[in-house]
Amino acid sequence: MTVTTTPKTTGNPGYSETLPRDPKSAATARRLVRTACAAWGLHGTADDGALVVSELVSNAVRHGRRESIRVMVERTAPDRVRVAVSDFSHALPELCTPKDDEEGGRGLALVAALAADWGTRERRWGKVVWAELEGRG
Repeated sequence: MTVTTTPKTTGNPGYSETLPRDPKSAATARRLVRTACAAWGLHGTADDGALVVSELVSNAVRHGRRESIRVMVERTAPDRVRVAVSDFSHALPELCTPKDDEEGGRGLALVAALAADWGTRERRWGKVVWAELEGRG
């Protein structure tokens, strides 16, 4: 049995966009995160958030199904931002330690290092992978 919790929101409007399941969507997702962080005055969180959402989008593009993914940015506390990416695959991401000569496999390690917390929410249609970042003004 898997139990996940969803932090409460602060009442600030969230930002979300449905994007093509295409590597080029990472740039749009980064802009979405930067726009949200700027609107909330959390400029110091924008770079980490952009990197994290890039990794999450990359995984969704690589492992997802169907033509689209959804990117969501939400302020869950005055100093916290949650970025999330949903896709139509039920395969859950696994944090692993790749060998030094392997090209990939480090994305979730970066997410784990930058995020205060991260995880997955399984859905009937697929999954949502999310990461919470501690805000810096």
